[in-house]
Amino acid sequence: MLSISACSSWVYRIDIPQGNYLEQRDIDKLKLAMTKEQVKFVLGSPVVLDAFNQDTWHYVYRFKSGRSEKFDAEKQFVIKFEDNKLVSAEGDFELPESFYTPIVN
Repeated sequence: MLSISACSSWVYRIDIPQGNYLEQRDIDKLKLAMTKEQVKFVLGSPVVLDAFNQDTWHYVYRFKSGRSEKFDAEKQFVIKFEDNKLVSAEGDFELPESFYTPIVN
């Protein structure tokens, strides 16, 4: 029994990434007043759409490491629209200074 439990650390466990993987450079491209289509082009389709509020998009990423829990990660980013224009963004990323300069159409 002891020899079997000692071998359990040799078992290969895969990493499990789920959701939208975003990087800071993707967030840096966002600007106020972008349309939903423009945001979707930059960040991709959101993982979670609020069924009761189509103007709130949730980008969620979870990483479960097969090696150790210390490598597990979770990031969230929430975007809100009004009249098909980006009005706010918040989450685990910093908004760049350029975010507050609206796009001129």
